[in-house]
Amino acid sequence: MNKTIALNSANPNAVIKHVFVLMLENRSFDHMLGFSSITGTDAEDGRLTAIEGLDRIYSNSYENISYPVVKPAAWSMPVGPGHEFVDVLYQLSGEQGKNAYGAHGAYPPINNSGFVLDYVISPSSGEGKALSNFGEVMKCYDTATQLPVLYTLAKEFAVCDHWFSSLPGPTWPNRFFVHGASSNGLDDSPTTEHMALWEGLYGFRYENGSIFDALSVKAGLDHPWRIYGGKSYPLSGSIPCVAALHNIDVDHWHSFDNFAEDIQEDYPYFYTFIEPNYGHITNNSYQEGQSQHPLDDVRNGEALIKEVYETIRKSSLWENSVLIITYDEHGGFYDHVIPPTTVAPDDSTEYSVNNFNFEQLGVRVPAIVISPYISKNVVDHRVYDHSSIPATLEALTGLAALTNRDANANNLTSLFSLAEPRLDTPVDLPSPADASSSPVAKVTDPLVTIADKPINGGNLPAFLFTIAKTESDLAGGHGDHSALMFANSRSIQTHGAAHTYVNGVMQELQSRYK
Repeated sequence: MNKTIALNSANPNAVIKHVFVLMLENRSFDHMLGFSSITGTDAEDGRLTAIEGLDRIYSNSYENISYPVVKPAAWSMPVGPGHEFVDVLYQLSGEQGKNAYGAHGAYPPINNSGFVLDYVISPSSGEGKALSNFGEVMKCYDTATQLPVLYTLAKEFAVCDHWFSSLPGPTWPNRFFVHGASSNGLDDSPTTEHMALWEGLYGFRYENGSIFDALSVKAGLDHPWRIYGGKSYPLSGSIPCVAALHNIDVDHWHSFDNFAEDIQEDYPYFYTFIEPNYGHITNNSYQEGQSQHPLDDVRNGEALIKEVYETIRKSSLWENSVLIITYDEHGGFYDHVIPPTTVAPDDSTEYSVNNFNFEQLGVRVPAIVISPYISKNVVDHRVYDHSSIPATLEALTGLAALTNRDANANNLTSLFSLAEPRLDTPVDLPSPADASSSPVAKVTDPLVTIADKPINGGNLPAFLFTIAKTESDLAGGHGDHSALMFANSRSIQTHGAAHTYVNGVMQELQSRYK
């Protein structure tokens, strides 16, 4: 029998006792849903409305050639688009984005004209620099046929068509906003210098704590939260990014392999955060994961979305649950909506790289909100960013805001408007599009070409920190031995050495939990 969790008695949505969040990778709203042609009930005024999708021809130009938005998109990208801070400057501001961002200044004028430009000339190491097919970043899925799982959920529940990444930058700072409505000033992928700072704190630490910290001390929440990492194969990408946080150790997160079994039992956790498996992280291919990283097959992520939804839908938790599905950032893919300005978190800026003022939201990403207390086929045009997740948790529990950002962010509670749970929600979703007729080529020997190449930025340094922190946790954490583990991790210079190191930690982790 599901245990009742005491929430804020003044909260009109007290029926929501379980909040699940699944955050995927690197896809823009237009790229995934722009051609969905979804119409539905406006979340605010109840009138018939359409999503802000691709209702006319949009394009980017490069060297006097126009590259229009078209469908369909390929299942995976031949070249991973750039999405570091400087890449997004190019993408949002075109030629004007080539000028360096002025410290703490206003963002250059935005016209969304430089996505193709950046795909060709990306200044980031290991990203972009396409040699042909420059229009790939403008291609969008035919949602109904190519992404039937996402399409069905968007039609059945609420699709938010003005959900933006929290800053115009990459994965790690945007994911930090989900957990703390801040990134402590981090506006780019973390560097090895950041790793040294995090080691001293035994993880990334927010000035005001994370939402996990806040929920842990909330009266009435005996079991405040739970975290799931990715499916266990391939193991190298199964440790969740959230494990980099201070106060999140190896005993605080669990393999998604156990998710279905766990929630069929007495599952008392209020907030559950789920990450995909990121696939092969040490060769930068991300293949064989479920994150929907551009270099991997998007259908793998469709299968994960289907599994998460159906597992919750078929459990006894369903009638008291909400599931939020969104993406950390746009991954370099085109979107036509100009991101609005916002308010800065007004906390620490310790980890800044570009001296960004955090007053500009990033590119629009897909977001679908699912619950039996949401009317069918709702379109929500209100502005959200990843800080809306802690803001929603705070609204449901009566917690104070963590920063100025979540204090001013819209939360999702008004979507849970029905007095009784719907009885017409689908139990099963369509299967992902058939992969047998159009498979994606796999990297058969993923390190053969880059084993001896140096690690130059990107996600791998932060992944290595998180894996070193996991290794330290397995050994008891902290102390001289822990410091040596971090130092060993930080000394890794090549992709081949990273592969050897990560596999060793994964085997240790597997032996502990098998």
